[in-house]
Amino acid sequence: MKHSIYVKFILGYILFGLLCILFINIWSASQIMDTILRDEAKTLYDDGNIIRNRYLKNELSNFYSDPDLRTALQNAASLIGCQIRIIDTSGNILYDTHSTKEHDAIQNFDITAFGNKYYMIGNFFGTFNDETLSVVMPIAGEFQTEGYILLHIATDTVHSNYNHQLHVIYMTFIAIFGLSLIILLIFNFVVFMPLNKISAAAIEYAKGNFTYDGLAKFTSEDEIGRLGVSLNYMASKLNDLEEDEKKFVSNISHDFRSPLTSIKGYIEAMKDGTIPYEMQEKYLDIVLFETERLTKLTQNLLTLNTWDNKARRLNLTDFNLYDSLKPILATFGGKCEKKHITIDLTLSSKDYFVNADKDKIEQVIYNLIDNAIKFSHNNSTIAINIKDKNEKIFISIKDNGIGIPKDSITKIWNRFYKTDLSRGKDKTGTGLGLSIVKEMINLHDENINVISTENVGTEFIFTLKKSKK
Repeated sequence: MKHSIYVKFILGYILFGLLCILFINIWSASQIMDTILRDEAKTLYDDGNIIRNRYLKNELSNFYSDPDLRTALQNAASLIGCQIRIIDTSGNILYDTHSTKEHDAIQNFDITAFGNKYYMIGNFFGTFNDETLSVVMPIAGEFQTEGYILLHIATDTVHSNYNHQLHVIYMTFIAIFGLSLIILLIFNFVVFMPLNKISAAAIEYAKGNFTYDGLAKFTSEDEIGRLGVSLNYMASKLNDLEEDEKKFVSNISHDFRSPLTSIKGYIEAMKDGTIPYEMQEKYLDIVLFETERLTKLTQNLLTLNTWDNKARRLNLTDFNLYDSLKPILATFGGKCEKKHITIDLTLSSKDYFVNADKDKIEQVIYNLIDNAIKFSHNNSTIAINIKDKNEKIFISIKDNGIGIPKDSITKIWNRFYKTDLSRGKDKTGTGLGLSIVKEMINLHDENINVISTENVGTEFIFTLKKSKK
């Protein structure tokens, strides 16, 4: 459970919240305080500037000449909510709206302590017990600074404003963080639950339970939905393959058992004298026929086994396709005569040179013609057509036989697969012939297609590269 992506997502979500709180407390809080202090100092500075220009007219002498100035400064201080002081350049207090101790000196007063700012935070050279925001502005005479106006305000007001803004930020963050839980819910329903289903299905498929239907209701078209559909499709194909393999075991067992039973029975009959000597030649021919069946089955299995071991090498040569066809057709003379089948070879030239592996292509043609004869009706025709187009040679082998059911078209290339229709006709087949054909054509990077209608016939068409010589 600790490795669950859902747990990791929640932990990441909580970590994100903690980092945000830490960020607000350390960086944002500091920035907010600095901003509030600057704004408050700017406000005091603007108010002080108005007082300086209106009442003092930027000259300290006006303070002494105007008897009503003290009352005006007192009213201004009350209106602004601050303490106003007027001092000379030595730090002597000329007037203080909050004290009657005039002409007291501010110990260690140094205007340079302000640096490049017009305000400072602190007890202002020990004149206040609590933290205070102090703003200074000069009173300029004709040639030099004559004194300063000081505006003081307790930072309690600043902190109150700071706490209010910080509270607003926290409440906003909590609201956003709470609303973001919707993302967790969406993640749970859109990602986590489907992934759990996919994981459970993968475990079932690994156990060999390809009929597990946990992904049957996957209908979403997003990436996870497509993954679920793909896994479901894969399981369906694996189930089909498993069924085909079961059929193969049954078929191959039957294909081995039938000839072996015949061979054993006839040999035992000849040995114990049940079959007289003069009849033995007939039954020896049957034994030979059954032996050939076993040999053919074994050869096909060995061929596929060799290919499975990746020993797939092509011996590419240029050869005339017509010259390869002649001996193959002669081989099937007896079978065609027995079923009264005619092979109609159509070609515009006897010079169809291709670049391919001669032995493998001859095996492809042999298998396709053998299939056509096997599934053709008596007194029918098999059409073989060769033509060239651009850089390709097209070979077509068409019969008028039992055809292939529509639902079996895509399965005929599978190893050991036999259609139900073919079982009555294919007495000696193993279900490997078309698989070998497909493998060999693909090895040449060429294509093979099939067109078939049940009870009408089947046509196989494949291509080869035309020789450049």
